[in-house]
Amino acid sequence: MAKIKIVAVSYYNTLPMLYGLEHSEFIKHNCELILHYPSECARALIENRCDIALVPVGVIPQLKEYQIVSDYCIGAEDKVRSVILASDTPLPQINRIMLDYQSATSVRLVKVLAENYWRINPGWQQSEAGYENLIGGNIAGVVIGDRCFTIKPHSHVYDLAEEWIKFTGLPFVFAAWLSTKPIDKDLQQSFNQALGIGVHNIPAVIDYYHQRFIKEFNPMEYYTKNISYELTEQKRNGMERFVNYLFHC
Repeated sequence: MAKIKIVAVSYYNTLPMLYGLEHSEFIKHNCELILHYPSECARALIENRCDIALVPVGVIPQLKEYQIVSDYCIGAEDKVRSVILASDTPLPQINRIMLDYQSATSVRLVKVLAENYWRINPGWQQSEAGYENLIGGNIAGVVIGDRCFTIKPHSHVYDLAEEWIKFTGLPFVFAAWLSTKPIDKDLQQSFNQALGIGVHNIPAVIDYYHQRFIKEFNPMEYYTKNISYELTEQKRNGMERFVNYLFHC
């Protein structure tokens, strides 16, 4: 029997869920775990190269059919710290915004905020590796993931989760576990239980991955105050609100 292909991100924010998947006997024997950055996870699901993927919610409008297969997500109910707009000028003075090539949700989120909340109309620029070093003057940049903890300081840093919450009063979901095909209920239950192994054992996750963390990163603070993993009703409402904006863009 072919193994179930699961595609996920390997940023700091997914390590608790990866820990659960790696420590689940069911996942070890029945699934193949493949790691990509967010936009590639989305592409793998869209192109039917996997069964389950941690998908940036920004690509949901591109999916003809999908189902959410887990009670966990990558979400935020306050500052997320690892999805930012970095700038050396205030928002009204930004002429151009470089978009993180690894992102599929944050690049759409910043456009929603720019049009509907900040009321600015910058130019948009696709980026390549190393683009974050070009941020300066009137050129800002969206930066996601682990690089947010190592980029050079900028005088204006806008946390995109915090900005969304100020705009809507709702939490934000960056990525959810989706499938475009029917998933067996027993598989879904085992998958969900595996994710919970890590999400509910943060000290064990930190100990397991401690050599990976850079000194600028405080894992306990990040996992308990910045990332919110439960896909609550409020988060589903926030996700629906965001997707509705995308459909009307």
